[in-house]
Amino acid sequence: MTPVWTHIPIMAPEIADFILRAENGVYVDGTLGLGGHTRYFLNKLGPQARIFGFDKDRNALQMATERVADARLTACHASYAQAAHVLAEYGLTQVDGALFDLGLSSYQLDDPSRGFSILADGPLDMRFDTTAPLSAADVVNTWGITELTRIFTQYGEEPRAAQLAHAILTARRDVKITTTGQLKKLVEQVAGPQHGRIHPATRMFQALRIACNGEFEQVAQIPAVLTQILKPGGRAAVLTFHSLEDRMIKNGFKALCAQGGWKLVNKHTLTPSYEEIRQNRRARSAKLRVIERV
Repeated sequence: MTPVWTHIPIMAPEIADFILRAENGVYVDGTLGLGGHTRYFLNKLGPQARIFGFDKDRNALQMATERVADARLTACHASYAQAAHVLAEYGLTQVDGALFDLGLSSYQLDDPSRGFSILADGPLDMRFDTTAPLSAADVVNTWGITELTRIFTQYGEEPRAAQLAHAILTARRDVKITTTGQLKKLVEQVAGPQHGRIHPATRMFQALRIACNGEFEQVAQIPAVLTQILKPGGRAAVLTFHSLEDRMIKNGFKALCAQGGWKLVNKHTLTPSYEEIRQNRRARSAKLRVIERV
């Protein structure tokens, strides 16, 4: 039986109010996922509007296309970092607004075969684009102790980074680490079993996902992408889900404003309402920043 994946778009009404300023405009959904935000936006837009949805996950693109079922959506198998190039192929140079939702899709987390989650055993993959060359298993089994320590510290803010890197190198001498269950068990041997809400492997899993997908390299390009695609009067919204990404966006937006021609729409981050968090627990760590080209 094929699973029925659910996806609740976070802060969709607020984001729509911020960025949908032209009823028949052209918009970019930089991380299409299952199409929740795009479907909400299209219900607010006119018949001539267009949304270009970008995602590196082919499965997500197919599901989003089926769920949205609207000719105004163009689904693009590409990173949002390539938005200017892709839009140019459609004869477009500027858009009226853009959204970058940097969270994982629920279906990616909930599908054990993708290897993103600690909750169920599965292959140690974690690639958004399953045709990409570098999986989490490749990182764990081939990278040296210095690089592993660096990513666990830098991408996961993991206090036991050096210990975990050493444990991985020791374990892989005997057997290749190929499943999430193996890695979870290894972390528990170093850090002990779970106490409280957050499993001790959570930070490491986050770091591996960021590393094998080049996520921070992509996030760092968002300000440059906006200068390439956003027209004067256009707005961009970015949803982040942990402090590292939020800091990158905050600093990137600050740099845009300093160079002139940009202004912050909200000087401080906005967060979901209590009611939204109550209905969708995955919204609890979301932060929204919005910038306008003037």
